[in-house]
Amino acid sequence: MLGIGLKIASVFVFVAMSAIIKGAEGVPVGQLIFFRSAFALVPVFLILGLRRQLVDGFKTNRLGSHIVRGVLGTSGMILIFFGLTRLPLPEATTINYATPLFIVVFSAVFLREKIRLFRWSAVVVGLVGVIIIMWPRLTFLSSDAGTLGPQAVGALAAFAACMVSATAMLTVRNLVKTERSATIVIYFSLVSTVIGLASIPFGWVPLSLEEALILIAAGICGGVGQIFLTESYRHAELTTVAPFEYSSMILSIAIGFLVFREVPTIEMLIGGSIVTAAGIFIIYREHMLGLDRAKVRKVSSPA
Repeated sequence: MLGIGLKIASVFVFVAMSAIIKGAEGVPVGQLIFFRSAFALVPVFLILGLRRQLVDGFKTNRLGSHIVRGVLGTSGMILIFFGLTRLPLPEATTINYATPLFIVVFSAVFLREKIRLFRWSAVVVGLVGVIIIMWPRLTFLSSDAGTLGPQAVGALAAFAACMVSATAMLTVRNLVKTERSATIVIYFSLVSTVIGLASIPFGWVPLSLEEALILIAAGICGGVGQIFLTESYRHAELTTVAPFEYSSMILSIAIGFLVFREVPTIEMLIGGSIVTAAGIFIIYREHMLGLDRAKVRKVSSPA
């Protein structure tokens, strides 16, 4: 129950962070990346300092892999933030549910993992759900200009973010074999901070004290959410807490309506339900396969 509670808390904090980012109208994405990443380190460093693990958090023999993971993760974050600024919050949130679907696809393509018919079927159904969500926004040509409409660009960016984030997650899957969770979080945040700072020549905007504090709060939310997420995996199995990720759809609908006066479309509700069901089915299949593998190991192990 503690693991589930921490997972739900992480979902709430991440949705709050997304709402802050969405509300930061006019702030360049690179500037948002800097605040999100730099100030996420504050709670992470605080927790590690209290545990006397801060120095150990920087120790690694795989700096190159951390940089690659950081570049991929930051690229996904840029696309996600771009989509958030152009789409209603619930739609941007539910499109992101395609990430686990692409993890399955890329695991089969790049890691040669054996994916059976049930999971492939769930992937196809889930992607259909994402297309249903995006379809009303994909009016590729605006009525008054021969260019992509802003919401179509936002939807495509959010969809592309899922593919990039899935690739980043595969690098994390490799890193966790040898690296501490704190080390992965620290180097990701550091790489993202540097990339955010590198965007200064492309034009940052001056912020009032209130605006700066709000963006700092977004960064701290990101760090706190990461801590909650990591701790949830200490107290419960991944397959137990993972389905609660989909509670973000309910939270984003509520915040979108109350804060931004966004009313969810019927396509978003239908598509979101489909992709949620597909994601939960994939989690269930992973759980069952894990039990099967455990039984095989138990039978084959010497008495």
